[in-house]
Amino acid sequence: METLQATFFLFVFVPLVSPAPPLQQQPFQFEEDDTDVSMGSLIQQDYEMQSKDTTKDGTNVSLDTSLRLQGDDSQLDVPPTKDTNLPTCLLCVCLSGSVYCEEIDIEAVPPLPKETAYLYARFNKIKRIAASDFADITTLRRIDFSGNRIEEIEDGAFSKLLLLEELSLAENRLVKLPVLPPKLTTFNANQNRIKSRGIKANAFKKLTNLAYLYLGHNALESVPLNLPESLRILHLQYNNITTITDDTFCKSNNTRYIRTRMDEIRMEGNPIVLAKHVNAFSCLRMLPVGTYY
Repeated sequence: METLQATFFLFVFVPLVSPAPPLQQQPFQFEEDDTDVSMGSLIQQDYEMQSKDTTKDGTNVSLDTSLRLQGDDSQLDVPPTKDTNLPTCLLCVCLSGSVYCEEIDIEAVPPLPKETAYLYARFNKIKRIAASDFADITTLRRIDFSGNRIEEIEDGAFSKLLLLEELSLAENRLVKLPVLPPKLTTFNANQNRIKSRGIKANAFKKLTNLAYLYLGHNALESVPLNLPESLRILHLQYNNITTITDDTFCKSNNTRYIRTRMDEIRMEGNPIVLAKHVNAFSCLRMLPVGTYY
């Protein structure tokens, strides 16, 4: 017992008599012999956790396949999606019923997916719209062809578009208007070359939903006839309008008639003095914008 006790006290007090030097930090190293999980097994485990198949259009694509596709652009054996299988959606941008074909220098209306509701084809080089361009696209609600070179629109090009509400043909080269679909609320043909003889007498009469009509910066000699009661905004600025009648906006045989929905008529920039045609505005709530003296 005495021997053991002496040994014990000697062990306890050794640090007090002869302190050891501070430990130096050693760089951290992976020791393959001292660990149960090597780097290879870590990678394998991570791979197994992420290797759930990715489903795309009903086709299972494993992570290994997707990694090879990301690393090597030459792999083209993966089936294309529904949209990219369409030529238009390779050239344009297709997003949930909308097709954007802007500023890509196309010269004709591209074939569209049948579910297309909104088509934006502004600032291109389209010269002609054929009747076959929209023959099978009955879901269209808005078309914008602003900033093209359209000179001709075939008869019946818009006849089947019974849901179409907004149509823009602004900044083109039209000399006459096509037959317009019945449910239009907005029609924009600003900055064309349209003359009065290029608009049929009943072109707007049956458009009972039409609220916004833009025909500014054309070559009209008179205000279009038979404007619908639904009209709220009418732009006719910078044409060649020289005459106006008492029946243009009002009804000469009905002095109590008031056009209640009309909020704005712009006629500035025309060679007509509006003050000479006071009776033509008697049914309006406000006078048209233009020259009065």
